[in-house]
Amino acid sequence: MTKSKYLILGGGMVAGYAAQELVERGLKPGELTIVSADSAPPFERPPLSKGFLAGRDDEAKIWINPEEFYAERGIELLLGTEVAGVDAVRRVLRMRSGPERAFDKLVIATGARPRTLDIPGSDLEAIQYLRSLEDSRRIRARAKGIKRAVVVGSGFIAMEVTSVLAQKGVEVTVLVRDDRVWKNVFTPPMSQSFENYFSKRGVRFLKHAEVREVRNKDAAKTVALKDGQRIQCDLVVAGIGVLPETEVLLDSGIGLGDGVIVNPYLETNVPGIYAAGDVANYEDVLFSKRRRVEHWDNAVEQGRHCARALSGDRQVFRHVPYFFSDVYDLSYELWGDMTGSDEVVERGDLASSSFSVWWLKEHRLVAAFTMSRPDEEREAAPRLIEAKTRLTAADVRDGRWPAV
Repeated sequence: MTKSKYLILGGGMVAGYAAQELVERGLKPGELTIVSADSAPPFERPPLSKGFLAGRDDEAKIWINPEEFYAERGIELLLGTEVAGVDAVRRVLRMRSGPERAFDKLVIATGARPRTLDIPGSDLEAIQYLRSLEDSRRIRARAKGIKRAVVVGSGFIAMEVTSVLAQKGVEVTVLVRDDRVWKNVFTPPMSQSFENYFSKRGVRFLKHAEVREVRNKDAAKTVALKDGQRIQCDLVVAGIGVLPETEVLLDSGIGLGDGVIVNPYLETNVPGIYAAGDVANYEDVLFSKRRRVEHWDNAVEQGRHCARALSGDRQVFRHVPYFFSDVYDLSYELWGDMTGSDEVVERGDLASSSFSVWWLKEHRLVAAFTMSRPDEEREAAPRLIEAKTRLTAADVRDGRWPAV
C-alpha cells in the first residue's frame, strides 16, 4: 500500500495554496499527495462565475500553480480519482478503483456541492448549476447565441452569472424568493441600489418567485412559477446555495455536523486530520461562534493555515471573514459578520457606484461593505473588526478611524 506523509483530499483552492505553503516550508519530493476528482489541477473558483464564464480567461490562466509545479517538486497529483471512503483509525483512503492510499496526516478539502431544485423537470439538461470547471464550461457553451435566460436565486453567484449573461446581450429574468436581493446580507437600501443598477441594464427581477416546474423541449424551456406565471427562455441557471460535501466521510470516525467539525486549530476530533475550505465547520475565535464559510479567501487562508499545521506550526486560526465580488463594472468587498448589529452607518451615495456600509454592535465594528472606496476605508475595516476597537457611529460617519 502506498503511503504519503501528507495527503490532501480534494483538488480545489485549499490544495493549491496548501501546496504552495508546504513548498515554501521545505516540502521534500514524495511527501505530498493531492487526490482530486477534478480533471484539471487546482484552480481558482471565482473566475468560474466571472472571467472564465465570460470567455476572458482560459483554463491555464485560472490554475493556482502551473501544471509543472507539482511534478517538478515531487508532489503526486492524482486527478480524476474518486474516493469511496476514509478510515480515520487505519489512516487510509478507500478508492473507488485501485488500492487504498495510506497517510500520516490528512487535510480534508472536499468542498461543497450545489443545492438543487426538487421539482418536476429539474434534470441537468433543463437546469444548470455552477460549481465546477465543467459546469462553467457547459454554461459558457450553452450561453452562446441565446436570447433569454432565467436565473434562480439572488445571492452572489446568481448575481455574477446574471451580470455575465446580460453583458453578452442575453435578456435575463432573476427569480428572487424573498422581497429583495441578498436579503440575508444586504440592508434594504443596498438591495435597492443593486436592483436599480441591474434593472437599468435590462435585467428583470421577479420577487416572491418560487419555481414549480421546468419543461425542457429541445432548446426551448418553460419555467412555471407557483403563482401561475410562465417564462419562456433558452437557459436556466440556479444559484441557490451549496451543501458541504461529506458523504465520503460517513462512518469514518471523523466528527460531522454542518460540514466537518474542527477546533480553533482546524483539526478534527482525530489528531493529525484537518479540514479546510467550504467543508470546514470551524470555531471563529473573533466572533465566538461556529461558522462554515464558502468563499475564496477562506479557502486560501485555511489551506495555508493547515499547511503550517502539518509542518508543526500549531496556531489558532484567527481571521476576519472576507468576501469580494465583481458584477458589471462594480467591485465590492465585505468583511465580518453583521449578525446582532445594533447600528448601521452609510458613507457615500447608495444611488451611486461608490459607497460603504458599516455595522456596529455595542460600539464596536462587526462588519463592513465597501465598493470603490478609498484605501483608508478598505484598510480600516478588517483592522478595526479584528481589534474590536471601540468607536461610535459618528466616528464612522466622519471617517475617524482609531489607531490600533
